[in-house]
Amino acid sequence: MAVTISLALLFGALLALLLRTRSLSGGSAFVAVMFGFYLASTGAADTVNQLMSAVVTALPNP
Repeated sequence: MAVTISLALLFGALLALLLRTRSLSGGSAFVAVMFGFYLASTGAADTVNQLMSAVVTALPNP
């Protein structure tokens, strides 16, 4: 669960950075958030979650 919250904060911070540097417009940010919201409610959510868990466990721990 902590990994999920951390990734959510990471992606939220990245989205905020893109908005601040005007690399991403407000409409594009809304579409990105809605895509993530609807992706989470599909059958792909488990696959995405497993993929992200594999990436996190593959990273070396200091």
